[in-house]
Amino acid sequence: MKAELSYLGEAIVKKKYEIARVVHEERLEGVREEDLRELKKVENEIINIRANFIELFGEALKNRPEKDGGVDKFSKWGKETGAAFCAQGVPLNEALQDASYYRRSIWKVIKEEVMEHHMSLDIVFEVGGIIDPLLDHAVHSFSLAYVDSYSETFNNTRRSFLELSVPVVPLTDTIAILPLVGDIDTERAKLLMEEALAKSKELGINNLIIDISGVMIVDTMVANELLKIINALRLLGVETIFTGIRPEIAQTIVSLGLDLRELTFMKSLKVALSKLQK
Repeated sequence: MKAELSYLGEAIVKKKYEIARVVHEERLEGVREEDLRELKKVENEIINIRANFIELFGEALKNRPEKDGGVDKFSKWGKETGAAFCAQGVPLNEALQDASYYRRSIWKVIKEEVMEHHMSLDIVFEVGGIIDPLLDHAVHSFSLAYVDSYSETFNNTRRSFLELSVPVVPLTDTIAILPLVGDIDTERAKLLMEEALAKSKELGINNLIIDISGVMIVDTMVANELLKIINALRLLGVETIFTGIRPEIAQTIVSLGLDLRELTFMKSLKVALSKLQK
């Protein structure tokens, strides 16, 4: 049986480019003409990648996964390829379709070789016990890597967006403004604290005007986070003034029962600047 497995493995290795081209052609069925033209530019590279993946299955049959670190090789392939496909913007559902093409094409070659050389049914079951679990493992590793890469990209994008939404803008050598727009959740509140402290220290300001005219909702969490920012800034010697408070927001703040005695509120940015520049 070992010799037959080795023979089938060698057959897959020898026919890896033939199998790769079949997989590639099936994969391109239904692809738009303009996309085909772009893919043609990297077709040889894609076929080489497919052939190298197919070769792993041949080597697994020849050496058996537990003897040659086959599982680790499939894990590595899944991690690297999953991250690469995500970076290229290939949708996950489309990428996973390749698994069925690989499975069908590899098994077609195995079937032809088994029938031509009159191999036993036991060999077919033995091959299935090696090929199918390895392909499933590769798909699992691919999916995890893709999702991890997507999550990292999403989080980085979200972080960049949040950083852009927390602009501390200097108005004079000693005064800066922090205009807030939109909702403030826990993550953004944490970033507000970090940016407000870092920028205030960097700019060397004495006063920070926080304009909340663009904040739609002020609840207990938002109010408490703003108070934390004010207290932290005060430790740096920076005094804070709130501007742009709408009537409904004022009512909400009062209804929360917060201690407002140490907070400074002014009608508008213009009023705040006039007060600070006197």
